[in-house]
Formats: sequence, C-alpha cells, structure tokens
Amino acid sequence: MSRTSIFEGAGGEPALLALAAAHHRRCLLDPVLNHPFSRGTRPDHVRRLAAYWAEVFGGPARASAEVPHSAMLALHAGNGMESDMGERFLACFLAAIDDAGLPDDPELRRALRAYMEWAIDDVLSYSPPGSEVPAGLPVPRWSWNGLEER
Repeated sequence: MSRTSIFEGAGGEPALLALAAAHHRRCLLDPVLNHPFSRGTRPDHVRRLAAYWAEVFGGPARASAEVPHSAMLALHAGNGMESDMGERFLACFLAAIDDAGLPDDPELRRALRAYMEWAIDDVLSYSPPGSEVPAGLPVPRWSWNGLEER
C-alpha cells in the first residue's frame, strides 16, 4: 500500500481524534497517570492532543499555531515525574491504538510506538526540577523512518 504519511495511514483526523480520546480515557483510569489531570484539564484537551499528533504525523499544521512545541514541553517540565510514568503512558497509548480501532498494520503500529517512545524520552528529559525548555522548538515531524530533521 502506498501512503504519504503516518497521518493518512492511521486514518486521518477522525482516527487521531479517536486515538486521543481513547488514550485520555486510559490515562484517567491509571492511578499514577491520572494525577497530572487532578487539577483539571482544558475542555478541548482531547481535540488539541489529536491536532498535535496529526501535525506530528504529517497532517495539517494546526497545533503549532495554537500551542508551540516548546509551550507543550514546558507544561510538563520540572515536574519530577515518577520513574514508571513513561512506561505507563506508553502502555496506555498502545492499548488506545486498539481502542480507537486504528488499522491493524504492523508498519503503522511500529511507527506509532517508535514515535511515542521517542516523545516520552523527550518529555522526561525536561522532567527534573529546575529544567527549562528552550523557546522556539518546532513540532517534531515523524515519518515512517522516524524523526525527521528538526
């Protein structure tokens, strides 16, 4: 099958919205991951997350106009996240792929997993207290071959 982006391979905006909603639900059910949400979330959190992932995976560039990548990282910076938080987040994401009904395509699932492993490492690199995120970081672009040049 020929495809130009992970965004298209996943099923476009509806699929990524379903993925974001499923992932959010799973995070809220996790006793560790739900803690960051204990102060509440924006009512449009799921839509914004879906737009972010859409842009990362080659879809429309809407998220970066709304929330720059540096701002998203800054929301998570300096929180001293627990050591297993990344593993839990990844497990929720992988299960959410099935919950959302994304295609059972090994190449797609490999690319989604590789992105999320990289993204978790990126976020956790700013987790230690006192971490500062550089301004102006672009939204990462993830292709079938991994991270594209930033």
